[in-house]
Amino acid sequence: MAPLSPVLPRRMNTAVNTPLPEDHLAHLAGTDAQRQAAHMAQDAFGRCFRQSVGQEEGGEGELATALGNWARAGDGEDGRALRLAMLLSGMDQWGLAWTEAFGLAAIPGLSKLIGDLRTALPPEEEARFLRQYDALAKEEGNGMDFKVELRRGIHLALWHSAIAAEERDQAMRLTASLGGLLLGLTQAMPVVGWRLVADALAHIQIRCLADGLASDGIGQEATQALFAALSRELPADVRDAVMAHAGRAAVAWQQARRPH
Repeated sequence: MAPLSPVLPRRMNTAVNTPLPEDHLAHLAGTDAQRQAAHMAQDAFGRCFRQSVGQEEGGEGELATALGNWARAGDGEDGRALRLAMLLSGMDQWGLAWTEAFGLAAIPGLSKLIGDLRTALPPEEEARFLRQYDALAKEEGNGMDFKVELRRGIHLALWHSAIAAEERDQAMRLTASLGGLLLGLTQAMPVVGWRLVADALAHIQIRCLADGLASDGIGQEATQALFAALSRELPADVRDAVMAHAGRAAVAWQQARRPH
C-alpha cells in the first residue's frame, strides 16, 4: 500500500480522555436538522459529480432552489444562516475529498452550485452566514451530529470506491487517500477526530458483516491495508482508543441482531 498522506508525528494525545465538547449551535439546529443537512449535502454533491461525468443531465436550478428553500426554513435568522453554512460546508468537504482521492482538478457543477447559493445572499444574510460558518469550523463540538453524519458518508463512500476498484493500484490509492483523511482528522480535531475515525472503522466492519463486503480479493486487501496503516501511523493511545471503540460498536451491532 502507498504511504498514507499526510504522515503524522507519533505523539501521545491526552485528548482521548477528554469528554465530548458541547454543541453550542444545537439550539439553532437540532439533531434531525443537522443530520438532514449532511444528507442533503451528500445528495447535492452526488448529483453534481454525476453531471460532471455525464451520468446525469439538467436540474441544476431545481437543486439550488431546493437547498435554498430548506435553508430558509430554519428557525430565526441565525438558524437559517446555520442551515446554509452546513450545506455549503458539507458540499465543500465532499468536493475536497473527491478531488484529492480521484486526482480531479475541480468539479465545475459543484463550484457553481456553492457560488450561486452564496451570491444570492444580501449583505446582511451574508454576514450572518459567515458567522455561522466560522462557528461551525471553530469549535469541534459545534454541529456535532452534522459532522458525524457528514464524515461517515464521505469515509464509507471512499471505502466503497476502493473495494469496488477493478485494479489493485487504484484500490490502494483510494485507500491511502481515505487513510490520509482519517489521520488528518485526529490532528485537526484532537477531541472529536479520533471518534470520527472509530466511527468510520466501526461502520466498515458492520458493512463487511452485514453484506459480506471485502471478503476476498482486492477489497479484502484494501480494507486490511487501511486498518494496518492506521494502526501503524496513529499514536499509541489514539490507536488503542480508536480500535477499542470501533470493535465495541461492531460487537454491539452483532449482539443487537441476535434473536432474544
